[in-house]
Amino acid sequence: MELIFDAHLDLAMNALEWNRNFRLPTDKIRIREKGMSDLPDRGKGTVSFPSLRKGNIGICVATLIARYVKPKNPLPGWNSPEQAWAQTQGQLAWYEEMILQNELIQIKSKSELKSHIENWKSNQNRTPIGYILSLEGADSIVSMEHLEKMHKKGLRAIGPAHYGPGTYAFGTDSNGSIGRKGKSLLKKIQDLRLILDVTHLSDQSFWETIDAYQGPLWASHSNCRKLVPNKRQLEDEQIKVIIERKGVIGMAFDAWMLFPDWKRGITQPKSVGLLIDNIVDHIDHICQIAGNSDHVMIGSDLDGGFGTEQCPSDLDTIADLQKLDSILENRGYEKNDIKKILSQNGINFLLSNLPY
Repeated sequence: MELIFDAHLDLAMNALEWNRNFRLPTDKIRIREKGMSDLPDRGKGTVSFPSLRKGNIGICVATLIARYVKPKNPLPGWNSPEQAWAQTQGQLAWYEEMILQNELIQIKSKSELKSHIENWKSNQNRTPIGYILSLEGADSIVSMEHLEKMHKKGLRAIGPAHYGPGTYAFGTDSNGSIGRKGKSLLKKIQDLRLILDVTHLSDQSFWETIDAYQGPLWASHSNCRKLVPNKRQLEDEQIKVIIERKGVIGMAFDAWMLFPDWKRGITQPKSVGLLIDNIVDHIDHICQIAGNSDHVMIGSDLDGGFGTEQCPSDLDTIADLQKLDSILENRGYEKNDIKKILSQNGINFLLSNLPY
């Protein structure tokens, strides 16, 4: 089995807010959620540590996420930046405990990444799953000193916005300028040599960010607007500029990003024939724009608030990402290109941009 690098998983959010014990097998997590209806993916989750291991997903980008919402913002979230900060610190504590339990190991540098890959390949059963820490949405950054604290804790990537209007940028389903605060954040991100994640930025915020920021960037979980027309996706000109900046784009497995006019809670994956194969259309599109296979990776987001009700019908757990190997081969991809897409492109990007 090929090693897989998944550039976007919300592990700690699931542990603390969804109350999922990821040390259990995925089917056991589903059983524990039987009869629960507070979330649409209850009893249908696809991610657990055993499933990651089964799928040879030995490296991932794992997030901290907590949205601050101003009084008129209808989105769910925390009522002050300080509360959002505290929530991320709780998530950080969970990652630290998983390190102590030998389930996870944090990767903060090039040398740690190289060492982890060697250990995983030589003794996968005894090696913890490696993760690079990322912050999805910067609302919890109360001040630039708070970002410095997170950097010292090993934060290596950051997305300025998530959904709606944020403190530092406008995200999905909103639009507007990054403003003075956004530019200050970008300067600090660049000074710290963090990876900037342009996923979720509104169009205006995206282009202003591109103009204001000169450091390393990627889109950890973003598909193609040309194939599925909504503003959560990247338009071709955005894809081109990410490629020009030597970035990589992670393919997300959320059905509404794979199938046009998807209606959440109504459209069913099996009835519309949604398959893992659909993701290859997006991979193809990016490869055609780039003229090579060097700028696409996996950023599944498979624990990002949806489960089997809203992902390809032939994906039961995250271990089924391994099916991409034969699917890509059947679509004409060479073995070396498949390895790049499944892991090497993301790994190479990290080797270029993590600190020594």
